[in-house]
Amino acid sequence: MPGGVEVKICGLTQNADIPAAILAGARYVGFVFFPRSPRNVALEDAAFMAATVPEGICRVALTVDADDAMLDRLVGTVPLDMLQLHGQETPDRVAVIRARFGLPVMKAVGVADEDDLAALDTYGQVADQLLVDAKPTQDANLPGGNGLAFDWRLIANRRWPVPWMLAGGLTPDNVAQAVRMTGAQQVDVSSGVESAPGVKDGALMRDFVQALRTAEPAKG
Repeated sequence: MPGGVEVKICGLTQNADIPAAILAGARYVGFVFFPRSPRNVALEDAAFMAATVPEGICRVALTVDADDAMLDRLVGTVPLDMLQLHGQETPDRVAVIRARFGLPVMKAVGVADEDDLAALDTYGQVADQLLVDAKPTQDANLPGGNGLAFDWRLIANRRWPVPWMLAGGLTPDNVAQAVRMTGAQQVDVSSGVESAPGVKDGALMRDFVQALRTAEPAKG
C-alpha cells in the first residue's frame, strides 16, 4: 500500500471475521470488551478467535476503564499482543497497566477541537501508540465506534513521540482523503465496514483497504 499505511479492523465478533479481515489486508485485528458495545465479545469466544490469528498480525483488546481484576482475566484468557485503553484512563494508569501486564499499550484520545491536542502529547509520553479518535458527543452511549469523524485539518502532518493511528468515522469512501489530509500511516475502522452494528462485512473490509491504495499520504 502506498506509504505503508497499515489497517486495524476493530470489533470483530464472529469466527469468520478473522480470515475475512486478514484476507482484506488488516495488520491489526481488534476485539471489544465493553458490555454496552454491540461489538462486545465474551472472553472465551475472543480466546478462540485470537488463537486463529496468524503470526505477524497484531491482536488488540479494547477495554474501557477496566480494573486490574478484569484485565487479569482478559490477559489470562485471550492471547493478545496489545491493550487498547479507550476510557478515561489517566497517564499514570496507562503507565501502571503497561508495567503490570507487560503488553504494549495503545491509548485512545478523543479530538473535537484544538484544545484536545495537548492530551496527545501527554499520553505520548507513557503509551506505546496513540489512537486519535473523534471525541464522542455528550449524549453518546459509547466512547468510540460511533461512526463520527472530526476535522482532520487539526492534526494534519502532526507527529507525536510514538506511532499513532487515525480513527473516527472512517469508511471506504473517505479513508483515502483522511490519509491524504493527515499523513496517517495507520488507520482504524469498525462501524465503517459493517452491514449492521457489530456485523462485519467482508466486501466492505476489502473495499476499505482497496481505497487506501489510492491514497497518497501527506508529506511532513
